[in-house]
Amino acid sequence: MSIWWSLHLRREAASVPLARRLLLGTMETAGVDPDISFDLSVALTEACANAVEHGGRGAGPRCGTSGVGTRDGSVDGDGEGRDDPDGTGAYHVTAYLDGDRCRIEVSDSGPGFPAATVARRRPSLAENGRGLHLIEELADHVRFRNRPGRGAVVSFDKMLKWRDDALLKVS
Repeated sequence: MSIWWSLHLRREAASVPLARRLLLGTMETAGVDPDISFDLSVALTEACANAVEHGGRGAGPRCGTSGVGTRDGSVDGDGEGRDDPDGTGAYHVTAYLDGDRCRIEVSDSGPGFPAATVARRRPSLAENGRGLHLIEELADHVRFRNRPGRGAVVSFDKMLKWRDDALLKVS
């Protein structure tokens, strides 16, 4: 069995904990190990915070955020989407739990990532980009890509561990 869901969210700070709680609830119900769930929820929060801050048309260049490090899902910054003159004000989150793997994708309509980010040529201690580095540390496989004229996509995978009472436990 597998679980799949997709969200269309407004570029507002309040959308970030919503996505995080949905992911945590899904993994709790399925029986995913709490440590794995926490790692994925922090990575998701960082990706969503980045989309909120940088993901609209007319937004400035992005390097990533470091908007969360807490279990409550709070995000630094106002995330009001004021740099979105075309009014799209949205981003998308899709999560797949399938077998022993979880894949999460966050896409937006912003200017995309700088070439160095997509090529992974940024120093880990740079002032900007720590949120993206955190995603790389928490997930098993991460990809940053641009969709020319349509925004950016962050996708990441992590191998799942299951509780003994898991509903979807892989045999």
